[in-house]
Amino acid sequence: MGVKELFSLEGRVALVTGGSRGLGLQMAEALGEMGCKLALTARKADELATAKAHLEQLGYEVLTIACDLAKSEQIPGLVEQVVQAFGTIDILVNNAGATWGAPAEDYPDEAWRKVLGLNVDSVFFLSREVARRCMIPKNAGKIINIASVAGLRGSATNISTIAYHTSKGAAVNFTRALASEWGKYNINVNAICPGFFPSRMSAGLLEKVAEGVIARAPLHRIGGDEDLKGAVVFLASEASRHITGQALAVDGGISAV
Repeated sequence: MGVKELFSLEGRVALVTGGSRGLGLQMAEALGEMGCKLALTARKADELATAKAHLEQLGYEVLTIACDLAKSEQIPGLVEQVVQAFGTIDILVNNAGATWGAPAEDYPDEAWRKVLGLNVDSVFFLSREVARRCMIPKNAGKIINIASVAGLRGSATNISTIAYHTSKGAAVNFTRALASEWGKYNINVNAICPGFFPSRMSAGLLEKVAEGVIARAPLHRIGGDEDLKGAVVFLASEASRHITGQALAVDGGISAV
């Protein structure tokens, strides 16, 4: 198999959560360019419609489904709609997430439950449903969990996001544990750990810390619109078929220093 064939995703079906904007949409663009049929889900139908129009203009086949992944009872229906439209799911990108800033000693109960519910619980419930319906029966699949460098280390003293850091640490070890269990089904489970990327969720935080992050990062930059695309294509493709249970930091090198 040649290198171009190893990276090709022609005819594959990718489900991307939180795919209507930001990092999710960027990764969907990359998967579509490499040949994937795209299923995007997010809570807001209007944002999904905008994303669908954008991706279809690029020539990609796109299904959008409004779904609140925090409500686990909606997950089987989501998977069913994708299967009905495309026949299967080959690639699952667990990207949807939430954060909430507050000092740990004052952190609201409802904030903790919201962040852990979406960033941890829904990732497991959706992965389980996709595996049961699609990946285990055909003995193949790629699951890519979008964690964070926040899951690899503690928080800076001026960043109070205890639930987010906890949830992303859970995502990293969830990746390792699931890879260990599902390797027998030829399912690769890996994580991408982005550093600081501009997004709606990070906008307020970046205003406070961007200058310091850039100064500390060996590459002296924060993430850009193209910087996750290669990583997600690699982990979704046969080029990574002998890689599982790994967490790839895409952060300009800041987690290495």
